[in-house]
Amino acid sequence: MSKLVFRLRNVPIDEAQDIRELLEGNDIAYFETSAGNWGISLPAIWIHESEKFELTRQLIDEYQIERTQRLRKEYQSSRANGEAKTVWHSFTENPLRFIAFSVIIVVILIIYMRVFVFF
Repeated sequence: MSKLVFRLRNVPIDEAQDIRELLEGNDIAYFETSAGNWGISLPAIWIHESEKFELTRQLIDEYQIERTQRLRKEYQSSRANGEAKTVWHSFTENPLRFIAFSVIIVVILIIYMRVFVFF
């Protein structure tokens, strides 16, 4: 019986590809399901052989721990070098969009305050 091993919703493309390569490299047969035409189904990676579920989960867990550590180190080094994206970088890249979104947020907060707090 097939078993779900990895959900693909909101997963970066490179991480999903790494998981596929990890399974192929360890000779684990798998198949994928997509979100469907309306995006309401479960996009995921499933394995055919339920006996390999524990091994597969262990491999994926180890990969995710390694990935988390690697991405944290990359972020810390970019932050130390001043290359990490900040609010100021967002403003300087596209000030008009930044101001527009800020105004929209303020308008929504004002509407919320008037409707739910003052009445």
